[in-house]
Amino acid sequence: MEKTLHYLFDPLCGWCYGASAALAAVADSTAVHLNLLPSGLFAGEGARKMDDDFAAYAWSNDQRIERLTGQRFTERYRAEVLGNRQQRFDSAPATLALSAVALTAPGKELDALKALQQARYLDGRDITQTDTLVSILETLGLAREALRLQTPDTELLDTNRARMNQAQRLLHASGARGVPTFILETESQRALLHTGSAFADPQAFVQQLEAA
Repeated sequence: MEKTLHYLFDPLCGWCYGASAALAAVADSTAVHLNLLPSGLFAGEGARKMDDDFAAYAWSNDQRIERLTGQRFTERYRAEVLGNRQQRFDSAPATLALSAVALTAPGKELDALKALQQARYLDGRDITQTDTLVSILETLGLAREALRLQTPDTELLDTNRARMNQAQRLLHASGARGVPTFILETESQRALLHTGSAFADPQAFVQQLEAA
């Protein structure tokens, strides 16, 4: 039976970063195909300024995620990302970077997502800036994708929009309210999965998928 796990996420979502171990485990499974779909939750109208209240809320939430999942959020991230009042909370540039990878090197998208998350949450880098994203992609050997990100063409912009639209349709159809969201599709049937085991026990989460 063919199985696809649709993973709906946003590159600036801390809980999505917390699901990294589960994603890696799914990617290692030969029984499930992983389909990454950025939701655009914090892009466009979902973007906002970084102010003191939001930064405090984000850091408190990040500490909960770290305790539950073991994914680290460094003091450098707290100081240079959450503490930077010139940096907007806007996932549009990072989402476009991931779509550039998905378009021409789809097998590398998960690596790119991991690199973006680590750059933000561990290294305190500003992944809302195109030059930072270009540098990260080039480090991954994705020079062609980095160049395309610098000068987005119609195909890339259309692909990016289509991916976000598909994610939003799946969110609406499943009744999910945010990200990360996992939707398992088998023989044209879709099921919304609980995320608890994805955070607490990634291997149990994969076993659940394989047994479905």
